[in-house]
Amino acid sequence: MNVFIEAVGFGIAAGVVVALGAVGFTVQFGISNVLNITYGALMTLAAYLGYALLGLGLGVWEALAVAAAAIALASVAFNRLLIAPLVRRGTGFVGVVIVTVAAGIIIQYCIVAIAGPDTVSYGQQAGSTVRGAGFVFTTTQLIIIAVTVVAMVALHLLLTRTQLGRAMRATSANPVVARSCGIRTERIIDLTWLISGALCGAAGVALAITTVSFDFTIGPTFLIYMIAAAVLGGIGQPYGAMIGGLVVGVGTQVAAAYSSPAYQDVYAFGLLIAMLLIRPRGLLAAGTASARRLAG
Repeated sequence: MNVFIEAVGFGIAAGVVVALGAVGFTVQFGISNVLNITYGALMTLAAYLGYALLGLGLGVWEALAVAAAAIALASVAFNRLLIAPLVRRGTGFVGVVIVTVAAGIIIQYCIVAIAGPDTVSYGQQAGSTVRGAGFVFTTTQLIIIAVTVVAMVALHLLLTRTQLGRAMRATSANPVVARSCGIRTERIIDLTWLISGALCGAAGVALAITTVSFDFTIGPTFLIYMIAAAVLGGIGQPYGAMIGGLVVGVGTQVAAAYSSPAYQDVYAFGLLIAMLLIRPRGLLAAGTASARRLAG
């Protein structure tokens, strides 16, 4: 029983990082209708940026904030300079996906050219151990959980309590109608890429903090878990991605505790396939897309 409880605790700690990235990924897709596979490479870039900032003497949480801001700006630039022009020229959905795959590979190997292919580490960042009710967390994990909760609450309030949130939901439901109602959809999409980029950057550094060592494949590998979480929750559903992240985190950790951690990727995909068979639209499948997509 202790093994199970400890595995659930590890799963929650891993799941909040998955949720942090998955929410940004699914919000970005829900509003801009771009399946951005470059998201994983941008997470890697954030992890290496955080590593460089630590080398300059910044604290780990300062590095997380700076990396999140930098990736937010890079995300907007990526959309403005590459994705938006392709969409305007009539490039189809699949064509844009292929471009994001190619861009992600280019970013990965630019990182290799600068930082090298060897693994790097943030060093010992775990902090002290906190135990309670059979759960075991480090202070760093608790801080990451708190940061994620704050980010999710802030996103919820943005989507449900602000004019910008209503404009984002309208753009998600029908961009043509939203534009005809006076909503500046291009600006809304820019803000969406900014917010999702910040979540991507924060997730990349949070992942690096909780990983013993990493290399240039960390982001694309972790993207498997984020896509699984987004699909589990329902693509375009931020609240579903939050729940999906926890389900993926806890499910893979519990399964690994009773078998082998080497099969965690298999467990993540197994959960994804099972959900697609049982509930293809995800845990929070919308009854009507226009009414509930990105909605509170």
